[in-house]
Amino acid sequence: MKKLTFILLFFVSFTLNACSGNDIKDNGSNGNTEGQVNKLTAESFQKLVWDYKANSKEWLFVGDQPCIIDFYADWCRPCKMVAPIMDELSKEYKGKVRIYKINTDEQRELAGLFNINSIPAVLFVPKNGKPQMSVGAMQKPAYVEMIGNVLLVK
Repeated sequence: MKKLTFILLFFVSFTLNACSGNDIKDNGSNGNTEGQVNKLTAESFQKLVWDYKANSKEWLFVGDQPCIIDFYADWCRPCKMVAPIMDELSKEYKGKVRIYKINTDEQRELAGLFNINSIPAVLFVPKNGKPQMSVGAMQKPAYVEMIGNVLLVK
């Protein structure tokens, strides 16, 4: 009976993990691996994008490349449609644009900082200038257009 319970628990655990659709890289590298979509926490966001605690009144981008930040949740169906597009863009713009993801359920402080009320919400952060938010899922050509127009990357 114990063996059967163990096998059943293992199967359920394996199935839940396989079906989660969590293809986000959480590689422990500080969230700055090129050519991959990297998950940000509040701590890594402050190091790689904006130290909002030190510069709370003024936007001051600290990154070395323009970036895209996809605010998502695991349960969000439109977010799951955007995820493969972000994966493609991370490879196509490797060395030019960094692509990050922020789980709004896990990083409520960051979601609140940007007044995220609807997901997916995608923040385009140019190297110079103010970031621009896009809300809702878009097709890949629209993201490519935003990369060109907002991030000034071709």
